[in-house]
Amino acid sequence: MKDYYKEDLAYIHDVGFSDYALKSALGILEILKQNKIQEGLVVDLGCGSGLSAQEFTKAHYHVFGVDISEPLIAIARKRVPDAEFQISSLFKVDIPPCNAVTSIGECFNYLFDSDNNSKMLLQLFHRIYSALTPGGVLLFDIAEPGQVTPENITKGFTQGKDWVVLVEKEEEPEQQMLTRRIITFRKVSRSQTFRN
Repeated sequence: MKDYYKEDLAYIHDVGFSDYALKSALGILEILKQNKIQEGLVVDLGCGSGLSAQEFTKAHYHVFGVDISEPLIAIARKRVPDAEFQISSLFKVDIPPCNAVTSIGECFNYLFDSDNNSKMLLQLFHRIYSALTPGGVLLFDIAEPGQVTPENITKGFTQGKDWVVLVEKEEEPEQQMLTRRIITFRKVSRSQTFRN
């Protein structure tokens, strides 16, 4: 599990792209409230650095977070010591009985996890269904077609005070595949230049 979201990308993901997780967590809490789920366990698949878990615990839920990245889980454990976190593929983890399962950040789409295929995805949905208590909810997002004009490559970048992320996106409609090529640079000290 050491090849996914290594230390630099985990840091950049946490400090540079936290808004999506935090805003999504607020929306998830509202959906839980609408479904009269006021307490209990929330399983967060692809929990990243624990930003959502932090909001769930503030709202008095118990949290079990799962992510394939050791550095992201290390950040999550520091951020939310009251939650439980596990380094694992979300396609293989045992899901305990719970009131809600979340997976935000297009985690079901990522093919860098070699366990992700249509058979494993179907099995995951069965395991989630079996783990959810009556009235429990599954909340997730996915990357849909149409992000990039077919046959074109889009390029862009995002930067912070000590990091830069370059992204190329290409969509292949026949293969139903969106490919993102991501290059990161992070400044780690004054005497050192950016590293990739």
